[in-house]
Amino acid sequence: MNIQNAKIQIANTLRAYLAKDETGNYRIPPMRQRPVFLIGPPGIGKTQIMEQIAAEEGVGLVAYTITHHTRQSAVGLPFIEKRMFDGREYTVTEYTMSEILTSVHTLMEKTGIREGILFLDEINCVSETLAPMMLQFLQYKTFGNQRLPEGWLIVAAGNPPEYNRSVRDFDVVTLDRMKVIPVEEDYGVWKDYALRRNIHGAILSYLDLKRDNFYRMETSADGPQFITARGWEDLSDLIRTYEKLGISVDADVTMQYIRLPEIARDFANYLSLYRKYHEIYHVEELLSGRWPAIAESQFRSAAFDERLSVIGLLSSALAEKAGAVHRQDDITACLHENLQAWKASLGSSSPGEELDKLLSSLRQTLNRAKEAGQGASERDRPQRAAIIALEALRESLRDTLTPEQALDAARQMLARESEKTDSLSEDCSRTFENAFRFLEGAVGDSQEMVLFVTNLTAGPDTSWFVENFGCESYFRHNKELLADETRRSILRDIANAT
Repeated sequence: MNIQNAKIQIANTLRAYLAKDETGNYRIPPMRQRPVFLIGPPGIGKTQIMEQIAAEEGVGLVAYTITHHTRQSAVGLPFIEKRMFDGREYTVTEYTMSEILTSVHTLMEKTGIREGILFLDEINCVSETLAPMMLQFLQYKTFGNQRLPEGWLIVAAGNPPEYNRSVRDFDVVTLDRMKVIPVEEDYGVWKDYALRRNIHGAILSYLDLKRDNFYRMETSADGPQFITARGWEDLSDLIRTYEKLGISVDADVTMQYIRLPEIARDFANYLSLYRKYHEIYHVEELLSGRWPAIAESQFRSAAFDERLSVIGLLSSALAEKAGAVHRQDDITACLHENLQAWKASLGSSSPGEELDKLLSSLRQTLNRAKEAGQGASERDRPQRAAIIALEALRESLRDTLTPEQALDAARQMLARESEKTDSLSEDCSRTFENAFRFLEGAVGDSQEMVLFVTNLTAGPDTSWFVENFGCESYFRHNKELLADETRRSILRDIANAT
């Protein structure tokens, strides 16, 4: 199973466990709500999908790497207490609250969210002293006499033995009380995520050419050597930041993330070529509609991997342009929604005071999501930008006395944001048409055009842009070039060329 399917399985399990009957009781009794055991290789996104599920389902998330815990921090410290039984006083051992369970209760107190996910990573690598307590927790959801609150799903994750020498096998009794979900790496699924995450175009182009280098685990005389999805994603962030700072990325840098030397060097060489193609083909000028006539013939006669890299450069550039339009459009829509709510509230107090109330509510919503462990998702970006714009509006309303003046200032601000969307969309439309014109002149309806259209269709921002703003050239080529068999044929050609 790939990580996307695993995410669906876990989200469905959470919904089923939180479902209640007409009397308000859980349809599946808490004692029958099996923990999920997610087992798969490291670095494929197990932790990340927990944040996504928590954000999408609106529940809390408490995450721990269990190997960092001792018996005392997980279970609690012992202390002596006196109890009466049948008229006699006895000394008994009690425990302070588990640090793990304390975190769950703390999240509930801070956010008011009563249900969620407790994620325990590296569960099958716990120390020998802690192992019996963890098995008890997975089976009965208790540490000593303390129980996990109802409404919380336990998701445990671990690596198979071939990836970690510290792994211990669970017995049948424990496994029979868990939902076991095996997960494997899958480049196709990761690429869909990578396009949404805006992973650097050089990485996507390279992995399209050499899919076998997406995920590797090897053992050598120097120890384990590996490549993971996490490594590629983190490297992408570094490359983008280094580019803005004018710092070069060479093999010494890539080896810090891609822990298989020959692949790290191979990608570093490809990255150098990728930049070279960017300069040779003058990508910015090309997308602005200006390119020398030789560029078309140069592209036409280039080797397949070079043409594929240029397609990647064009696709990546269009994704950035379309992404800017998408974000600005979301900001404008979010701002409009919040201003409508503010307008409806006017009358009971001054415009500035009502705007203060709205800003306070918006900030609390974002902070609550952060406290709940839901992460700073992309969908929070419009709200954060709207808050900044509303804060500027609030500042401008310091001397405003009437609601009419306040509403006029709000309309002007919203108009400016709409103008930004229009300007960005017009520029993006020209860029799309210029890219198509170049490819039509260079290779016509070739496999490169198929790949280019496929990239635009697969990209969340580019497909959104075409759907909302249109692109005549895209629709013209799309009719012929997007059949599944055609796409599979292109991918086979890519594989054969490498």
